[in-house]
Amino acid sequence: MHLMKELLIVSGRIISILPLMLIITLYMGKRSIGELPVFDFLVIITLGAVVGADIADPEIPHIHTAVAIVLIGFLQRLVSRLIIKHRKLGHIITFEPTIVIQDGKFIPNNLKRLRYSIDNILQMLREEGVFDVKDIKIGIVEASGKLSILKQDNKALITIEDLNISKKGSSLSYPVVMDGEVYKNVLAKLGLSDIWLQKELNNLNIGSSDEVFFASVNTEKELHVSLKKDVANKDSIFPLYN
Repeated sequence: MHLMKELLIVSGRIISILPLMLIITLYMGKRSIGELPVFDFLVIITLGAVVGADIADPEIPHIHTAVAIVLIGFLQRLVSRLIIKHRKLGHIITFEPTIVIQDGKFIPNNLKRLRYSIDNILQMLREEGVFDVKDIKIGIVEASGKLSILKQDNKALITIEDLNISKKGSSLSYPVVMDGEVYKNVLAKLGLSDIWLQKELNNLNIGSSDEVFFASVNTEKELHVSLKKDVANKDSIFPLYN
């Protein structure tokens, strides 16, 4: 009998709390579930913990949970408005958009600051249909963690197709150097050698592979290099957020 009573209480809490959660989530806006910046991510986790504890433990007063949900919703809405009015506050409590690729070259310091690896960015590029980093004019990791890209002007596929202009087909790029380490097995599969790589680096006035943060070779045997000393031109993006 006691068990049946507790099950009825849990069922009643689920039925009553879900509509309240829906109302509060809609009140907070799409931003909370669409982008999930740091603060909104914490809000979602907190809401989940509060509701989970309320449903799992019938001993917790139900009204306390309802009040907590409403207050969390109001707090999130207040902070969102403050972030809009005071952008410096937004930069403190959430991530800033950060350039990780500029003019086809990785920005090593920014990648390390974000704790993103080269493989992370390459995967995100492939998900955008880009298989060669040199095709990117600028790549930005947004506050949500997603990668936004602007392709090089000559990669404007729609314009070229509309004009019926034939263009060189896209080529697949293979990583051959990552953070100074040469991938000899990749070079071998491409029919290339260490001597070829060093010669190509010398042609670019690069003395050693130790200076290279990332290098790739496409199917046309073209070498593309990002140096460890490459830095972003911050003037190209950050003034938009001041």
